[in-house]
Amino acid sequence: MSGYFVTATGTDIGKTFVTAGLVRASGAKAVKPIMSGFDEAAPEISDAGMLLAAMGREITPETIAAISPWRFAAPLSPDMAAAREGKAIDFTALLTFCREAGPVLVEGVGGAMVPLNDRETVLDWIAALKLPVILVAGTYLGTISHVLTAAQVLIAKGISVATIVLNESEVSPVPPAETATTIGRFLPPIPIHIITRNGGNAEFLALAEFLYEEAGA
Repeated sequence: MSGYFVTATGTDIGKTFVTAGLVRASGAKAVKPIMSGFDEAAPEISDAGMLLAAMGREITPETIAAISPWRFAAPLSPDMAAAREGKAIDFTALLTFCREAGPVLVEGVGGAMVPLNDRETVLDWIAALKLPVILVAGTYLGTISHVLTAAQVLIAKGISVATIVLNESEVSPVPPAETATTIGRFLPPIPIHIITRNGGNAEFLALAEFLYEEAGA
């Protein structure tokens, strides 16, 4: 699979769930360069730990560091979490790490506009890498506004949104397909994929096949 950047409309939306599902379905590699809220005592439940498990790799301090070099304990935005430890994220080093990782799924942190440091946001990160985006969203009440806002910001920055993935929320006011239809009325023709709560690997296989075709187009 060619490189994609996985971002979201906010935090706790399901970026890692979607990224790991794609890894299992396609055999792609993935990195999670920045993690906040990382507990060294429980690496297996971290985002990087879940991605390593999806890739069939052992979860060790070394393998965690290899795919997630910027790790912070505080469950805050990266700029704040880093500051708590007297650190800051070097944007140039971050870009270099991602580029040297090769054609992988790059999972972002938080939503599309989360600050990384005093100057750059996730949006700047995506734009600098020039990767097409997989925009992950939920199906909760309010998600339509969040999706349209995030998508418009990405498009305005000249970023290609390959697909929007609606990861069905625990509580959804309407069926996900209705949410997708409404979103589609207000955006350019961006494909929307739905991952249901009871869905199996078939949904991720379909998404992976779409992304393969998209990359080869």
